[in-house]
Amino acid sequence: MQLTAVELIANPCDDEEDNMALLCCLGLTGESLLLTRFPDEDEVGLALDIEDEPYLLRDLKVTLSPEKLLIEVAAGDREALRGSEYLEVLHGTDPADLPEVLETLVNILKDTGVLVNQVG
Repeated sequence: MQLTAVELIANPCDDEEDNMALLCCLGLTGESLLLTRFPDEDEVGLALDIEDEPYLLRDLKVTLSPEKLLIEVAAGDREALRGSEYLEVLHGTDPADLPEVLETLVNILKDTGVLVNQVG
């Protein structure tokens, strides 16, 4: 599954939302991605539509590069990605914003998944 977005929007600790870490983007053709995690929870919320209830997942593998975000889920969690084992998000995020995206992913995946940093 693939999504093309202008940029990734990240907030490593949203004070107004009980310190939730949030990564989201809107696709060029109307699709969306929302990854969230509250600091006291053991699972990551993943939704492909802002209006959908998020799937609660563990054991994610996320790879971040300057032009791509790759999210891989376990075989039993493919329903979260509409049957696919991965979601590839092509993005044009400003390089100056990538450290905040990386910090957000660290917060989201701590003790629940694997983060592969290809940003540098």
